[in-house]
Amino acid sequence: MIPEIKGDVKIPEGIEVFIEGSLIKVKGPKGELEKVFDYPGISIEKKENKILLNAKNATKREKRMIGTFKSHISNMIKGVNESYEYHLKVCSSHFPVSVAVDKDLVLIKNFLGEKVPRKSKIAKGVEVKVNGDQIVITGNDREKTGQTAANIEQACRIKKRDRRVFQDGIYITMKAGKKI
Repeated sequence: MIPEIKGDVKIPEGIEVFIEGSLIKVKGPKGELEKVFDYPGISIEKKENKILLNAKNATKREKRMIGTFKSHISNMIKGVNESYEYHLKVCSSHFPVSVAVDKDLVLIKNFLGEKVPRKSKIAKGVEVKVNGDQIVITGNDREKTGQTAANIEQACRIKKRDRRVFQDGIYITMKAGKKI
């Protein structure tokens, strides 16, 4: 007989969690997030100040999904409580690079002397600030904030040149509280 697998996530004070079927909404001092957690065999319910994840006769996949759901829910709770912050640094040795924010795009001008600016998308709910050669990205949703930082880094990838010589670009120096 396979035992019932349970996982729980504690809800800190000041955070409100609403569960409507497979949709989880988390409200906190820094904003509101919502996400759909749907997987067959896994039930999600709220009891007192905990979110309980249950699976009867759990297989390896269901155990992994419970761990994934726990991580996503705890990231949502932390995001509405504290916010996530990424730091990027503009490195240029050949041409002076200028970075500007235009609505939902980051424009990287004069990268390797190119006439047409490179563009990178900013996800909804994410804020980008440029201070000289430092770029700070903040947001409640860890996935969107990280994806925006990755988009900016990927927009400056150098192709068909020697990477040992051309080390220009925009690089992540700190992500979600961890120095790189």
